[in-house]
Amino acid sequence: MTGEDVNLPAGPPPKTREGLREHEVRTALLDLLAEVGAVTATEAAGRLGYSSGLCSFHLRQLARHGHIEEAPHSGGRARPWRLRRPDPASDPSTEDSDPSTEDFGDLARGLEDESWQHWLVQRDQAPSEWRRDEAFSAVAYLTPEEMSRVAAVIRGALAPYQDRDQRPLARPEGALPVALITRLFPLLPHPAEVTGEE
Repeated sequence: MTGEDVNLPAGPPPKTREGLREHEVRTALLDLLAEVGAVTATEAAGRLGYSSGLCSFHLRQLARHGHIEEAPHSGGRARPWRLRRPDPASDPSTEDSDPSTEDFGDLARGLEDESWQHWLVQRDQAPSEWRRDEAFSAVAYLTPEEMSRVAAVIRGALAPYQDRDQRPLARPEGALPVALITRLFPLLPHPAEVTGEE
């Protein structure tokens, strides 16, 4: 599989170690761009622990598939990239929202779903100590403030491990990247429930 073969987020889960690596690198780059706004390949390499050549290649591929774009810069060799921002003039529906956040959210959810499906297909091939997952879901009645507090507690629980993404030497032996996905949102009534229809 080459970079030409991957068009995130659509398509089947990557089947090879190389495909998983491409998915991991591109996901890390997208996460970094969402966090910091714009980066060059060299800056991304420094933050993520990959080579600048690998980051440059995958940034170009993400741009080729329309997920990111060159950020404005003052010239020179440095080529910063950012998440793609649709032109509000060509899409009036984006005027009242932050399109980069929405686009990244859709892309991230697609990558999450793709990664989960890949895990289900490949779980039996994982080392025995990794053949389980910790998936769970719950519904709780919360106020908006309580929902924010729950999110803060989850972020706080993850904080001690987050620097390992940028500092490979801080990772304990045997550590693997683990998807940590949390979605907190209110369960709104369906239209039929609001109108009393059955």
